[in-house]
Formats: sequence, structure tokens, C-alpha cells
Amino acid sequence: MELLAQIWDIFLHLDTHLNAWAGTMGPWLYVVLFAVVFCETGLVITPFLPGDSLLFAAGALAAIEGSPINLWLLAPVLFAAAVLGDSVNYEIGKWLGPKVFTRKDSWLLNQDHLHKAHAFYEKYGGKTIILARFIPVIRTFAPFVAGIGKMTYLHFISYNLIGALLWVALFVFGGYWFADLPLVQNHFHYVIVGIVVISVLPAIYEFWSERRKLKKK
Repeated sequence: MELLAQIWDIFLHLDTHLNAWAGTMGPWLYVVLFAVVFCETGLVITPFLPGDSLLFAAGALAAIEGSPINLWLLAPVLFAAAVLGDSVNYEIGKWLGPKVFTRKDSWLLNQDHLHKAHAFYEKYGGKTIILARFIPVIRTFAPFVAGIGKMTYLHFISYNLIGALLWVALFVFGGYWFADLPLVQNHFHYVIVGIVVISVLPAIYEFWSERRKLKKK
């Protein structure tokens, strides 16, 4: 319980903790931020790591006068982490899919599902990869499923780059530009919670819409 309390405290007060870490780690903080974003987007076992909130907090830290974090170095580092993370996740899915979806009579690991996933990602994959960037947890699984569905790599990497650019630009520069607002400075923990809530709203809406459609049938 104590560990969970510490994790929750770090999550709510990312600005304070990042500032403290920047003071002790110096340039190594870039490596830590790269690793967190890479793992959050690249490994299906770590969807719980902070994504949107971390980018916003890092951008806000870069806005502080005398901060050891440089915005114009931070943004490319996080962009690279996001692109590489999704790419690795895609490759894992692509490698794992044929090894797992081998049976025709399985209700879950059915080869039919693999073919349907491929067809879906070829048709809607671009939009899915971009929009998934802004939804926690789904952001982690979207490239993995794209790999399983054998989405064409050129198709995937194009939307991966666009999605990563939009995601990093929105949250990092958003944090940088809004860092001086009294509301953000005095209620940063509420801002972080608000970012998470807003991020999951599209997924909740999609789930609700699908449930309504199913009830009408």
C-alpha cells in the first residue's frame, strides 16, 4: 500500500518530482523521460506508466526560468521515444501474431481474427493509430494489434510519425505555454487528473455508442 501511495503521489505531483529529479539528474533526466515514454508506448505490459500527464509536466518544467530542461531538446527526445516505442510494439505484434493465432477452431486465438484485424487496419488503421495516441492504455495496445493484424509497415509508420508529432506537440508545448497560469501553478494535481479524464472520454464515448448500437439491433 505504501508503494501505491508513493506512485499516486508522484502521479499527482509530477511537476514537483520532475523539478527535484532535474536538480539531481541533470541531463540524465532526458534519458529517464525517453525510457518512460518508450516503455509506455512500446511495451504492452506497461500501459500504466504516465503518458499525457508526463509530457505536460515536462513541458511545464521547461518553462520555468533557469530550468535544466530545454524545450527544443525535450520535444525531439520525446518524439523519438514515442515513434520508436510504437514501432517496437508493432514489430512485437507482427512477430507474435502468427505464432499465437494458429488455430481455426479457437474462439479467441482464431486465424480468422488475424485476417479481420489485418483488413480493419488496412482500412481504418491510420485514423486508429493517430487517435489512439491520445487515449491512455489504448495508446499502448493499438500498435501491438496493428502488428498482429499485419498492417502494411509503410502505412503504419506514416501515421505513427503523424500521431507522435501531434501528441508530443500538443502536450509538451501545452505544458510550456500554460505553465505560467495561476490555475496551473496552484492546482497542478487537478490539471493532471483533468488531462487523464479528458483523454479517456473518447474511449468511453465509443464504448457507449457501440453499446447503444447493439441494443438497437
